[in-house]
Amino acid sequence: MSPNEDRLVRNTTLTVMALVVLRLVAAAWTPLTFDEAYYWIWSKHLAFGYYDHPPGVALVIRLGTMIAGDTELGVRLISILLALPMSFAVFRTAEILFGRRVAANATILLNVTLMAAVGTLIVTPDSPLLVTSSFVLFFLAKVLESGRGAWWLAVGVATGLALASKYTAMFFGPAIVIWLISVPKLRRWFASPWLYLGGLTALAVFSPVILWNADHHWVSFIKQLGRSEVIQFKPAFIGELIPTQIAFATPFVFVLGAMGLYALSRRDGGALASRALVNAMFWTITLYFLWHSLHARVEANWFAPVYPPLAIAAAAAVDVTLWGRRSQRVVNFCLRWASPVGIVMFACLILQANTGILTGFRRDATVRSVGVGWRTLAANIEATRARVGASCVLAPDYGTASWLTFYLPKGTCVIQPTQRIRWVNMDEPDPAKLSGKLLWVDEVRASIQPYVAQTFAKVGRVGEFKRMRGPLVIETYALDLLEQPKRPVLDNSPPPELQ
Repeated sequence: MSPNEDRLVRNTTLTVMALVVLRLVAAAWTPLTFDEAYYWIWSKHLAFGYYDHPPGVALVIRLGTMIAGDTELGVRLISILLALPMSFAVFRTAEILFGRRVAANATILLNVTLMAAVGTLIVTPDSPLLVTSSFVLFFLAKVLESGRGAWWLAVGVATGLALASKYTAMFFGPAIVIWLISVPKLRRWFASPWLYLGGLTALAVFSPVILWNADHHWVSFIKQLGRSEVIQFKPAFIGELIPTQIAFATPFVFVLGAMGLYALSRRDGGALASRALVNAMFWTITLYFLWHSLHARVEANWFAPVYPPLAIAAAAAVDVTLWGRRSQRVVNFCLRWASPVGIVMFACLILQANTGILTGFRRDATVRSVGVGWRTLAANIEATRARVGASCVLAPDYGTASWLTFYLPKGTCVIQPTQRIRWVNMDEPDPAKLSGKLLWVDEVRASIQPYVAQTFAKVGRVGEFKRMRGPLVIETYALDLLEQPKRPVLDNSPPPELQ
């Protein structure tokens, strides 16, 4: 390794580590989102599947809380640290395909996107998916570089782990087939047992998730795969998709990525096998979600597995020779400003989510999902629960139930009495705790919830408390004392998708 290359690797490593430290600081400061609190409960009851997703996110949180405890940092610790192996995989992939300079740029460009910064800070199934998808790409590059069939087993392991993180990874199979077909010299793998052994390896790694679903009425598969059903076309959703991806990629990385994907579609954009791999891994998933957006909303984080190939394409845009003088100036400008702009956007987002100061303390997209104000609110709820002698706290939805479980004193009985399929891996609550006084916590509404009216003969308001972010009232919660149940407190009716 030359001195220049050594310096390039060292600077890239230091940059990634500095960004990881920044995320760790933000993680310790920022309250949990309701989804994170929900997944944290999963981590206390590890299983091979859950109602919403496979188990990858629960294991990631469990490992973090074993180190740093049941804190915001503990919940997020391993997810943030996964950026380190993710960065290694992207660096090595880009180095194999396009060289070391592209590798360094790709690694940094990926880490300054909000998809990587927020996507590893806020722990969701996309966190382990992002790192496993990076390794799928890396091991495919190793297949290309070495020509050795044994690397297909590594591809299988990475794909199986990706599937155990989120079912979006099912698109890796078609993407790999498209790559092999589009490159004549790679078609020989269709006659090799290694390719099929890799597929069987992926199936073996993923098989516990399949078995869990088989034992639970295929509920997780039905819930997630049911999203693909086309009920009616609503093309307006595509108008949401593009701006959110520009924001999640950050504007300059998005421009570089678009230019890089264009460059990799041309013969003078590099070797065919390298170009085809990046394009197949990017476009197979992207085209599906573009189609999906014609009839349903596509959440910004769903694109997580295409960001490693997008970052490599963005970095490749810098090194190709096909640009004219004006286009090259655009590339150079975007590369110069991509990192500082991405870091500033991340810092502003964290500052806004925690304080609201950047919008003058008005409402924004983060205000309901991030649990700012929950510590104070939970203290008021606990004081009321103790005062009225309630043995258990009930909540109408999984988000409120999860926040209550995390922020109320450890061991407090908290239950979502409906949608019990969400809690199928947890022990059923002690019947004795459901036979006395119960405290219902819900947002203030014009009328009482049907479940409450149909289940309890006596309902009385015992308090109202506001969740605040600075001077902004996010929500006002009503606390109702429930007594004299007329039917079982737990509603075990199946969800609509299983009826």
